[in-house]
Amino acid sequence: MRMILAVVALCSAIASVARAAEPSPELIAYGKALVEAGDCASCHTADPAKPFAGGKRIDTPFGAIYAPNLTPDRDTGIGAWTDADFTRAVRTGVAPDGSNYYPAFPYPYFTKVTKDDTLAIRAYLGTLAPVASRNKPPELRWPFGYRGLMRLWNAMYFKPALFEPDQSQSAAWNRGGYLVTGLGHCGSCHTPKNYFGADKTAQALSGNEVGGWYAPRLDGAARTGLKSWSAEDITEYLQSGRNAKSHAGGLMAEVVVNSTAKMSDADVRAIAVYLKSLPASRRETIVTPPDDAEMKAGQAVYAKLCIACHEADGSGAPRIYPPLPGNALLQSVNPSSSLRIILDGAHTVTTPRAPNTGEMPGYAKQLSDEEIAAVTNYIRNSWGNAAPLVTAAQVAKARKE
Repeated sequence: MRMILAVVALCSAIASVARAAEPSPELIAYGKALVEAGDCASCHTADPAKPFAGGKRIDTPFGAIYAPNLTPDRDTGIGAWTDADFTRAVRTGVAPDGSNYYPAFPYPYFTKVTKDDTLAIRAYLGTLAPVASRNKPPELRWPFGYRGLMRLWNAMYFKPALFEPDQSQSAAWNRGGYLVTGLGHCGSCHTPKNYFGADKTAQALSGNEVGGWYAPRLDGAARTGLKSWSAEDITEYLQSGRNAKSHAGGLMAEVVVNSTAKMSDADVRAIAVYLKSLPASRRETIVTPPDDAEMKAGQAVYAKLCIACHEADGSGAPRIYPPLPGNALLQSVNPSSSLRIILDGAHTVTTPRAPNTGEMPGYAKQLSDEEIAAVTNYIRNSWGNAAPLVTAAQVAKARKE
């Protein structure tokens, strides 16, 4: 009888420990919010029917990498990982088998995330439906396929460190800094990179070309950055994908739909507060305006194809057709995003706060390289705008991409 009672007591104790180990609904909900803030779905979901099952191809200057499976499948996902395995992977870029991840996985940013937040993320991922989906090997050019090289890269460029709050700043500023420089990994797109793909930290958030688009400046540059945007402008843009000054397109549209549109009002506002505090990290380019012939050629194209929506003065219809005067992305030193939109067209991103759709047709078949260069130069240098000259050769290159 004593043996039976002992066994019953042991089983009860084990059950109590198991229940205590189960994450609470509050922790899971918090982890879900962190996963959305980190925009994990954009990279780790190739098939919408299999969220977080990985397999999505991510092109880098060094070749392609495929995002791994984050579902709790024990054989092909992270189901067999310990908490320590997950924390080390997220914050130091080291897999459970000891191999190094490539920084296409933004662990140089995630290193700033607290251990508690990391485990909350794991708690949420553990609630997902397990999907058997084996991770694909990277397709990198020689010699970048040798993971051992990442030890050298880490020694040179990776500095593990938690986000350090600035006691002289507000709680909102510190929360925004934590999200922008850590979990939100904004600099992975918006910060220029060196030859080895590491951030040029002295030029943080001052713009960078990625995936055929240009991620614009998020610092306080007057013409090409966010100096003319208010905190309310930034908040509206991140929540809805548009505001009175611009619309989200390309990769940023994914970020809005999968991440910022789902974040809490307080967190989005905190990001805006932090970004508005950033000074320009480098000077803006001195611009030589196009000659009269180029401007007249561009004006003729604009009058024929663009004026109906964007108006003669470029004012457009804010939140429907984005205005062109003072448009920071349009005036960026790198015209990649402007060329992509003119060549391929644009579809207005839809969010719960801004469900109405809009569309701009592409003109790749209708216009020559010279005509696209001319109209691009016209809109980038009219109504007070100023931006470097775009050539027909640049248009031809963008057309091939």
